[in-house]
Amino acid sequence: MTPDSLFSLASAAVLPGWIALACAPLARAKLVLLARVIAVLLSGLYVTLLATGLAGDGPPPGAGFDTLEGVRLLLSSPQALLAGWVHYLVFDLWVGSWEAEDDALPHWLLLPCLALTFLAGPTGLLLYHLLKAARKLRS
Repeated sequence: MTPDSLFSLASAAVLPGWIALACAPLARAKLVLLARVIAVLLSGLYVTLLATGLAGDGPPPGAGFDTLEGVRLLLSSPQALLAGWVHYLVFDLWVGSWEAEDDALPHWLLLPCLALTFLAGPTGLLLYHLLKAARKLRS
C-alpha cells in the first residue's frame, strides 16, 4: 500500500471512534472501548510504519529531536510523515476517549471539547479542563 492510501485509510479509520465518542451517553463504556480499540489498532499501524521506516536507510543525516530542523528532517520522508500523522490520530482519539470516559461535563459541553480535540488536539484538551474547572468552581 502506498503512503497516500495508508493516509486515507488511517484518516477514515478514526472517524467511527469519534462518532462513538459523540454518542457516548447512549452506552458510555462500550463506545469509549470502541474508540480505544480503534486507537490501539492504529497504534499497530504506527509501529509498523516506524519499524519499516527505520529498517530502510534510516533517518537522514542531522535528523533528530534536538532542533526544529532535526525534526523537519526526521519527518522528511512520506513514510515518516505518515507515521507522524498516525501518531496524532491515535493520541487525539485516546485523549477524546478519556474526556468522554471522565464524565465530568454534561454531554452538550463535552461535544465542543471532542470536536476541538479531533481538529486541534491540545486546544480541545485545554477547553475540557477549563470547563471542568469552571464547573467545580460553581459547585
